[in-house]
Amino acid sequence: MTPTVTCAVLLAALAHASWNALAHHLKDQLLSFTLISGGGALIGLLALPFVPVPAAGAWPYLLVSAALHVGYMLLLMRSFTLGDFGQTYPIARGTAPLVVTVLAAVFVHETPNAWQAAGVAVACAGLVGVALWGIRGSRPNWPAIVAALATGLTIAGYTVVDGVGVRASGSSVGYIAWLMLLEGLAVPAYALYRRGPRLAGELRPFAARGLLGAALSVAAYGLVLWAQTRAPLAPVAALRESSIIVGAAIGAVFFKERFGAPRIAAAGLLVVGIGLMLRAG
Repeated sequence: MTPTVTCAVLLAALAHASWNALAHHLKDQLLSFTLISGGGALIGLLALPFVPVPAAGAWPYLLVSAALHVGYMLLLMRSFTLGDFGQTYPIARGTAPLVVTVLAAVFVHETPNAWQAAGVAVACAGLVGVALWGIRGSRPNWPAIVAALATGLTIAGYTVVDGVGVRASGSSVGYIAWLMLLEGLAVPAYALYRRGPRLAGELRPFAARGLLGAALSVAAYGLVLWAQTRAPLAPVAALRESSIIVGAAIGAVFFKERFGAPRIAAAGLLVVGIGLMLRAG
């Protein structure tokens, strides 16, 4: 990967961890994700007059991706409800790179070279360490872990689908605008069904925070989609998961979840893995 692509993916990682932390902070997860999803749909709608319409070949991928993103949002909501941010977020994000590597090799014919394979493997080992530290000495929260793993599988699915779709679209900004619009309507519609007329009043106190989270979410994924048009999918997916370090730090500082020396060592493994992937690029 070029330095420009690398910087874009790292900025995406920072933005992604930040919007996830905002989403987790609001204890009513349905309200939180309604604001972020709805805000993303609004941003997509406002952008439509100013961006190219994706090419016809991209639309099947857009529709599949929108469905996968809705599943991702629902599973992420469930993960945040059941578990700590500093653990469920790393598990969800850390599952994706290995799965993306396999899917990209099978469906996009992007077979990793030795450096890329080693980098992804080492980075994922670091991610697992960050995720699982804290389970020892207490009973694992298996419902939260399973929900986070399922979230990771949806991440891997939409990463590969969007990697193909955005390349076929002819415009990464057009693709992201339509994707935000299509995926962003489902959770608000479900919230309206569940909460009814009182929903607007419940959302109002948190509107500014929700719109900030939506803007960070759109920026994070827009940068990733742009990077996927200029670099192989697996290294981009793995580098993006450096957001786990940011997420673990946010969990420790703001949510008072322990970090500790083992997680620092695991973070070091992640850095080594990223270095190997960048050498491959």
